[in-house]
This record gives sequence, C-alpha cells and structure tokens, in this order.
Amino acid sequence: MHNLRPALLTDHYELTMVSAALRDGTADRRCVFEVFTRRLPPGRRYGVVAGTARLVDLLREFRFDSAEVGFLRDTGVVDGPTADWLTNYRFSGDIDGYPEGELYFPGSPILTVSGTFAECVLLETLTLSVLNHDSAIAAAAARMVTAARGRTLIEMGSRRAHEEGAVAAARAAYLAGFGFTSNLAAGRRYGIPTAGTAAHAFTLLHDDESAAFASQVAALGNHTTLLVDTYDIAQGIRNAIAVAGPELRAVRIDSGDLSVLAQHSRELLDSLGATETKIIVSGDLDEYAIAALAAEPVDMYGAGTAVVTGSGAPTAGLVYKLVEVEGRSVVKRSEHKATVGGRKVAVRRHKPSGTATEEVVVSQGVPQPQPNDRPLQRAYVSGGEPVELPTLAESRAHLRQCLISIPWEGLKLSAGDPTLPVTMVPAS
Repeated sequence: MHNLRPALLTDHYELTMVSAALRDGTADRRCVFEVFTRRLPPGRRYGVVAGTARLVDLLREFRFDSAEVGFLRDTGVVDGPTADWLTNYRFSGDIDGYPEGELYFPGSPILTVSGTFAECVLLETLTLSVLNHDSAIAAAAARMVTAARGRTLIEMGSRRAHEEGAVAAARAAYLAGFGFTSNLAAGRRYGIPTAGTAAHAFTLLHDDESAAFASQVAALGNHTTLLVDTYDIAQGIRNAIAVAGPELRAVRIDSGDLSVLAQHSRELLDSLGATETKIIVSGDLDEYAIAALAAEPVDMYGAGTAVVTGSGAPTAGLVYKLVEVEGRSVVKRSEHKATVGGRKVAVRRHKPSGTATEEVVVSQGVPQPQPNDRPLQRAYVSGGEPVELPTLAESRAHLRQCLISIPWEGLKLSAGDPTLPVTMVPAS
C-alpha cells in the first residue's frame, strides 16, 4: 500500500537510546508515552485529530528486514545485540487515543502508547510525522468547510506537496468535510470521490477556445466543467454555453477578483438561459478567501496550496513524551516545556442541550462521572494487534458532530482562546 517501508522512517537517536537501554537493562521497563500539544497554532481555536488510522496501518509493516538491519550495523548506528533485537522487533504494546475527527486542545492526551521502553520509543518519529501532518491539514480543512457554509469543496493541492504527503492530505481534507479530491491515488487507496476536467494548457493546445470546449464536451458530455478564464471570462462563458448549451454543468474561474467575477458570471449565465449552470472558483483559496465569498453566487470551491500546507500551520505542534515508568509518574520540569506526569484519562463535558463546556483530564485516575460526559479515548492497538477502526465516513460524521457541539464562538476564523478549557486534574 505504501511506497516506503516505515521502519527507517525514524530518527537516529531512537536507536541510540534502544542500544543503551538494552545494555543497561532498562529496555524492558513498562512505560507510557503520550502525544499532546502545549499550544494551538496562532489564531486557531481547536485542533482536529487525523492520521491515527494511517499510523495503525503503518504499524502493521513496522519491521526491520535484513537489509535495513545490515545498513544500521554497517553504518555504526547500532551494535550487534541491538541488531539482533531489531531483527525480532514486533510492537506488542497498546495504543489508545482520541478517535479521528475528534477535536483537541492544549493538554489533550490524543494518543497513548504503552509497552516496554524500547518498543515504544521506536515509534516516536513515525507517530509524530503522521499525526502532525494529518492533524494540521484536517484542522485547516475544517475551517475551510465552516467558511464554505455547506457549499462543496474540492481538494486539489497535490502539485504543491510531496507525492505521498499529497495522498495523506487528500485523506485528511476529506475527513474534514471536503467533497472531492483531484488525487487519484487517494481515490483508489481511501475511496474518496475524485474530480477534475481540464487546465489552461488544454485550451491553449487548440486553435481557439471554442474548439477546446467542443473537444471536452465531445469527450465528457455537457455534464462537465469548462474553464473559462484562459482569455476573456465573459467571452469564455458565451463560448461555453454556445458549445455545451444551457445544460452545461459548471464553469470554473481560476483567477482575478473572484467576488466581482462570480457576480458578473452569474448574471451572464442567467441571461444566456444557463440558470442551472454552477460556478466553481479556485486559485489560492484559504478559509479567509472562502469566507469573503460567502455572499457571492459561488457553488463550489477548489482549494489547493492552503490545504496541503495547513493554511499557514503546516504542523500541529504535537509532542511525544514519556509520562510513566513502571506505574510511577515521571515529569519533565523544564521551565518552558514542563509536562504533567502519569497516564491520562479524558472526558468531554456537555450541557444537557449537548453543547460542550470543557474537557477534563485526570492523571493516574478517572474523572468523577457527571451527566452528559463523553469519554474521549478508544483502543487502536491491543497487545500489538490492531483493533477494528471506524471507517473514514464514520470519522467524517464524528467531526461534523463535534463541530456542532462546540459553542458557536469556537467556529470563528478570528484569533481567540481555545474553544474549550482543558481542566487538568493531577494524581491524588
């Protein structure tokens, strides 16, 4: 399924720690690591968990073959005993965490990895690589979905991303509520609906715009989208309707003042009898640009660069920290990077109406139950074996419900405090 084997998608120092721990006898100590963020990206009021199912898929393949072990030994990364240990490596611990599509806030324990120190520490880089990328994309995409106010969005950012990152970004955007992706690999791998018709190059290939439109309609029928801004947009619309007829599905505008152009295009389409022809806009759209078009006659948005780069926040800022050793809470006390020790259990508190009010996180215990509490963690891996996971469609629905449940102020695009406070209850 994946082009890269995951075992070496890790950092040198993880294997250095394993080697030292094997030598001093601490490698088999039972440990708990947690993934969380200390702060949200500037301007954000919530985060969105995404990528956990991808991580579990990668974990199935997390093995060191003879060539990989040979590379590590030959380059001096590991010694003989560590090489032997890696040859037999299988993760046998547990992974629990927030479901994909769940909202998170500073301090939320979104993933918990428990097992021996050696087997858990090896997963740090892979875990953070997947979750930091996918959660950043999903959070940005969710803000775009909110800004679109029910209008359909197409993810089209593949050419602005690493080839594998583009597939993961398409999945995260779809989880967040986008309706389509242009990426065919994502369509095949995850069952995401794909969409796309033609670029400006296709129009320029032909002797004139009408010839290009006629060719596209001949191949795809009038249930297609014609790109009308290669030359003059108004004339492009006239040519499109002359060729495809008033039953043309849609026209796309990819440049210019989209607000003014959408208004003029709607008026012109209506005057030509194409009252049902939709208007699709694209061209460096982010959540703010989409929100600015809310009152305009736009039917669909195509977003690319801003999606795959997290709309200015390309990483979620998640960290992977040791919080418990042999049942004993451990705490990093650095002045600016302190952690709360002990394994955490989290619940989301709600009013009887269903509106969320706070997140309660308890260290080395469980929250005192209250009516309308919702537990936030679920099992992903038990005893080294993945458990059945929600489908991508179910995760989409979960995020939709989460966004409905938070106070409406939390959906604003303006900067502000996190939507919900996180109350941390230390071990008693």
